This record gives sequence, structure tokens and C-alpha cells, in this order.
Amino acid sequence: MIIHFWGTRGSIPSPLTPEQVQSKIIAAIERISPKDIESQDARMRFIASLPPWLFGTVGGNTPCVGLSFGNGAKFILDAGSGLRELGLHDCIPKDFHYTLFFSHFHWDHIQGIPFFGPVFNPKVHIDVYSAFPAAETILSRQNSCPYFPVNARWENIRNRFTFHLIENGETFFVDDVKISVKKMNHPGNSYSYSFEEGGKKFIYATDVELQPHDFDRTREENFFFENADVLVIDSQYNADEEFRKKNWGHNIFSRAVDFGNTWHAKRLYLFHHEPTYSDQKIYAILQTARWYKDSCENQGMEINLAVEGQEIEL
Repeated sequence: MIIHFWGTRGSIPSPLTPEQVQSKIIAAIERISPKDIESQDARMRFIASLPPWLFGTVGGNTPCVGLSFGNGAKFILDAGSGLRELGLHDCIPKDFHYTLFFSHFHWDHIQGIPFFGPVFNPKVHIDVYSAFPAAETILSRQNSCPYFPVNARWENIRNRFTFHLIENGETFFVDDVKISVKKMNHPGNSYSYSFEEGGKKFIYATDVELQPHDFDRTREENFFFENADVLVIDSQYNADEEFRKKNWGHNIFSRAVDFGNTWHAKRLYLFHHEPTYSDQKIYAILQTARWYKDSCENQGMEINLAVEGQEIEL
């Protein structure tokens, strides 16, 4: 199983601003010493030594995660603006078939559909899974006038899609991958997915404000989260916003760390980054999350950022 992050921001696309680019350039220049420009090798070593928030970016596209399997199957988790990048840069499956799973239908998780190039290929077919009976109606309204041009109207792409309604707590198989679904706390509801294949377990848990009962190990349904090899989880806020944005449906990073510890995750990826946060601030959250984890019992859990363009192999 290969996990590819095509979009990791929450709420709204947030590309780098000119001011942010300039600040990165200035900060890099301030770090240069004469020995760093003596040769091409020296320059490359200098670039490689820069902190990740300065050398790169966590990305500005909204949620979209790709899963690829050894049998050729391709799954897509949510259809934020990162879906456009997937369509531009990922190979179309040999059988022209995608399987798309929606956590929910808030705008930042569907806005990529009209810009997904493969949907205009008449050979492509997309099986859509969600726990929302109105899924087709929602997408048909999105892809209609006056919101989008005639060539992308729903009636012109409708035959590319087949819709499947799933239920909370259901377990099923698609292309020999075991999939389970669990309802989470988010305005209007959101659903987490577990994918198991080849003895590995990956959990996608975006858009959730964890509650005390989610940590309760006496509740059988919570073992959905147990022993994930990779847990991707909503970690939108820092400590300053925990109370100001209570009931907005998103996590503070420390709660995500506690949750990963409770359910014995091996690797935890902070996801659904706040769109107003700079790269430097998000990497500072990562560092704080790691310090916090070191004070907890499960010090073996690895904590990383979900970064646009990153791949994880399980």
C-alpha cells in the first residue's frame, strides 16, 4: 500500500503569498556563509541543511489522499483541491477505474471534482462510497450552472460515476482491501475509514473533534482505531485556539497525540492544517507535538506532518 498526500490543508486552499515567499528567501540568505557558495556541491549541501519549513512547504491544497495497491487498484480519499494535482500528475489506472471515498461533503472535500481531468475521459469510471444518501444530489448541484460552465455540468459527467451507500460500523471489501467506516464528531457528521491490506492497517480520520468517549477502551466500536500502522488525523489547531474554536469540529494537536497513544498507533500524521498558519508555525506545532509525545507513555509512536507530495509505503 502506498499513501500519497495530494492535499493536506483544511477549510480553504491557501497557496503561499508573495510575502511568505519573500520571507523564506530572506531567511535563507541570512543563513548563507562564504563557504556555502564555494562550489556546486557546497551550495547543494547548504540547501539540504535548511529546515523543511524554509526549504519547502506543507502545501496549500485541501484534502485529497491517494492509495495505490499492488494489484493496481487506486483509491482516492476526499476530493478537495488536491484532486486536481492527482489528476495532473498521477497515472490513470490501466483499467481506467478509481474508487473514491468521501469523509463528508463540506466544500473543502468536494471542490476538486470539477477540476479532476480524468472525469472528462469517457473511458474512466469512478465508484463513489459515502455514508450520505444525498451524495449524488450534492455533487450534481455543485456541478451545475451557475456554479460551473456547460461542459462540466453534471449531466455531461454523470455516467462516469456509480454511487454506493455505506453505513456506520460497516465492514466490506473493495479490490481485496478490507474497509471499515466509523462516524465521528463533526458538524453534519464525518466518517473515518480503515483500510487493511497485506497485514498493514491505515486509518484516515479527518475533520473530527475528538470526544472523551473516543478514548474509551471499554467501547467495542472504538477498537476500529487499534494498532494502526499509519493514522492520519485532523490536527488543525494549536493550544491558543482550543477553547475559542470549541465545537468547530477539529482537533488540537495534543489531543490527536493522546488519541494515537491510546490506540497504539505506530505512525501518526498531523493533517487538515489550519489555512491561516504559516509553514513555520505548522512545523513548530510538529516539534511541540513530538515534545509532548515524549512525555507520554507510548514514546515509540512516530509523529510527522502530512505534507503535500509526500508518499508513505506500507
